[in-house]
This record gives sequence, C-alpha cells and structure tokens, in this order.
Amino acid sequence: MTTVNDLISRFEEFTPLSLAEPHDPTGFQIGSKDQKIKNVMTTLDVRPEVVKEAINRDVDFIFAHHPVMFHPARNLDLADPQNQMYANLLEHHITVYAAHTNLDNANGGMNDWLADAIGLQNPTGLVPHLDLNGNPTNYSMGRFGNLKQPMKVIDLGRLCKQVFGINGLRMVTNDDQQNVSRVAILGGDGGKFYPEAIKRGVQVYITGDLYYHTSQEMLSNGLSAIDPGHHIESICKNKLAEMFTRWSDENNWKINVFASQLNTDPFEFI
Repeated sequence: MTTVNDLISRFEEFTPLSLAEPHDPTGFQIGSKDQKIKNVMTTLDVRPEVVKEAINRDVDFIFAHHPVMFHPARNLDLADPQNQMYANLLEHHITVYAAHTNLDNANGGMNDWLADAIGLQNPTGLVPHLDLNGNPTNYSMGRFGNLKQPMKVIDLGRLCKQVFGINGLRMVTNDDQQNVSRVAILGGDGGKFYPEAIKRGVQVYITGDLYYHTSQEMLSNGLSAIDPGHHIESICKNKLAEMFTRWSDENNWKINVFASQLNTDPFEFI
C-alpha cells in the first residue's frame, strides 16, 4: 500500500527542499511518513475548517502550499483553536506536508501556473534563486514575459479578476488606460521584489499583499501593479491534484486525490 513517504519522495524529486527560501518552514509538518494513505487532499491553507473537511472526507494526507506551523506552539492548551486543530489532525491520523517557497521556485510549479493563467508568452524567471553559497541556480521565483496581445492596464486587471475568480482587486497605476505588454507575476507577498521587475522592463507587476509605501515607490518609478490578493495561489489545489493523480496512475499507487472545496481567503470586498 502507498505511504506518505512514497508521495513525498516523488514530489521532492520535482521540487527539492533545497529550493525553499531561508527560514521557510516548508516540508513535513505533522504525522508519520510511514503512514499508509488512500485519500489525499490538496489545499492552499490548513485551517480548522479545512481539517474538518478532511475528516468528513476520510482523508489520510493533507498536502498544502502554506505551512501549517509558521510559528511554534507556545503550549498545547486546546482552548486555542490552532492547538485544537493540531489535536484533531493527530486524533484522526491525518498527516500534513507543506510545499511553500520550494514550489514557488520550481520549474513547472506555482509561478508557471500563474503565468500560464494570465497568458504570458515564453515566461522567464523573475527573482533568481540562490544556493547556500549565494550562487544563482537554474530556478527562480516569479515569472515575466509578454502578453499575447497588448492590453490596457485596466483590462489586465479585469482579466485577473476573471481567471482567478475574484470579486475585486487593488490597482497601482499612473494611467490605467496605458497599453502594456510586458508583465511579471509572483504569487504570494512579492512587493519587495518590484525592483527586479523594473530591471527587466516590466510595465505591470502582479503580486499580492502590496504595502502602501511600496506602492508609492512603484508609482514614482513608473511601474503599474495589480494586487489580486494572496489567495490566487489557490490555483495550486487543482494543479497539485492533477499532478498527484498522474503520478498515482504511473506508479500504481491506487490513491484518491482531490482538491479542497473550501475558500480560505480571509478577505471579501463590499
């Protein structure tokens, strides 16, 4: 029977832990690597409601993008919802693994999925990944390239709303009617990397969680930006499920893989 370690080993061939950024708590999170698995669920976040969904669907293994344990638990008081969630995972023998910045840096991973969603042509790495000695590798975080056809900044914002299924977004621009073709995208919180976009002649930078002063600096440099939110990374749920299903068929694992159906975006627009 297939074990957690079978799936993890195959995944880390695709995107090794060495691709993770320093101090990122990515990788194995909770449970046992020797646990036998039948039902695998992919998710962006591991939240109490996601764990409840997993329990209801008889899941053995949760595969997430965002680590469930960004910060160490100070105690195991079950009055804390986060601690109770850990207890529920252990009680129901659900193992958890998170592929975070290693998936962001992977060739064919998160940022290629996002670039493909907005139609970037021949996307190229935006932020070089460095090895432990500070040398560039063949991996990068973020992607930049040209749109198939130039479009106005405002229309690119509308395209993002459509392809990522969101009700609203924030735009930073001196001219939303400007025709643009060279675009960069970086999933998650990527505002600090905007100088990399400028160096590559990017006209619009798409990333989440933009800060006020960073956005003012972008405007001063003539760079437009679109903030569709951190949650666009939920594209990984179906992409990972498709990948794991293919691997299951190739390796005769006989596991069921499905994506979480819950929306864990904490924000809504009114």
